[in-house]
Amino acid sequence: MKDYLIVVDMQKDFVDGALGTSEAVAILPAVAEKIKNFKGEIVVTFDTHGENYMETAEGQKLPVPHCIRGTEGWRLHSVVAEALNGRNYTAVEKPTFGSVQLPELLKDAASFELIGLCTDICVVSNALLLKAHYPELPIAVDAACCAGVTPETHRAALSTMSCCQIEIKNG
Repeated sequence: MKDYLIVVDMQKDFVDGALGTSEAVAILPAVAEKIKNFKGEIVVTFDTHGENYMETAEGQKLPVPHCIRGTEGWRLHSVVAEALNGRNYTAVEKPTFGSVQLPELLKDAASFELIGLCTDICVVSNALLLKAHYPELPIAVDAACCAGVTPETHRAALSTMSCCQIEIKNG
């Protein structure tokens, strides 16, 4: 059984690109430190869209092209890429907020810890998917290594996850 760190969507477009925020930039040092010191397995998710993003349901509601596969904005932020340098990790592309692949990939899990962006969209979606598939396993989110679309929605997502018996660290 393995402990997993799930690094959610720490891509340039979400940090300091098309949908970046000062809060996302601010968590970079904590995220890098967490990655460097984590003793288990690491999974990195990539929000991944195609050139037709604006024609998708998401694109209709969020008309800001972002994380288009192969673009600079789709790549991991350089601080995160540097922290992962020399570490083995599994990359998972996901076309929407939560990855339905994660529960299948992580059948040997003992625990999960999630960090990344955005707390109120992709982090909460993936945490709740994992909780639904693995209700008896410990699942935690490190609030100091997450940022939401706004500080208010970040806090709301942390509260939602706490209500669903997901441990909130540094919250």
